[in-house]
Amino acid sequence: MEAAPTLETERLRLRPFRASDLDAQAAAMGDPTVVRHLGGHPFSREETWRKMLAAPGLWVMLGFGYWAVERREDGAYCGQVGFADFKRDLSPSIEGTPEMGWIFAPQMHGRGYATEACLGALAWLDGALPGREATAIISHANAASIRVAEKSGFSVREEALYRGEPILLFRRPPR
Repeated sequence: MEAAPTLETERLRLRPFRASDLDAQAAAMGDPTVVRHLGGHPFSREETWRKMLAAPGLWVMLGFGYWAVERREDGAYCGQVGFADFKRDLSPSIEGTPEMGWIFAPQMHGRGYATEACLGALAWLDGALPGREATAIISHANAASIRVAEKSGFSVREEALYRGEPILLFRRPPR
């Protein structure tokens, strides 16, 4: 697959990233409330750009990846959702499984957008790659993301170690 397919949910559009997404994505990734569970330091515009450039590469290399998420009604940028295999040094290993992740701009929090986007992406995964387990790693302190994972069908939760620190590993059984 060369590019992310465009998906639509009731309120959202999941689409390939565009260069014009940089400022909105950089604003989100530069916000301390957004990154507090992603290593804790805000990302610079340059760091955000480099991470955005990885999204198309995931699709080409793996056949799955990340989407930019926008509101259908007005095109407002909401954040990102998708899958990767980051070859993490995680115990237990999740290498080879689509690892789901989501990051939403602070003004989009609390509206159900992350869950809606995750469910849309997971429906795509089930159709495009049937029988694949999905995983997600989430900080113990990230209650909002834990709720999104649970609402999205991640039913198995276990302790894992990432970079020597404890983290929660969620699994969504194959569908």
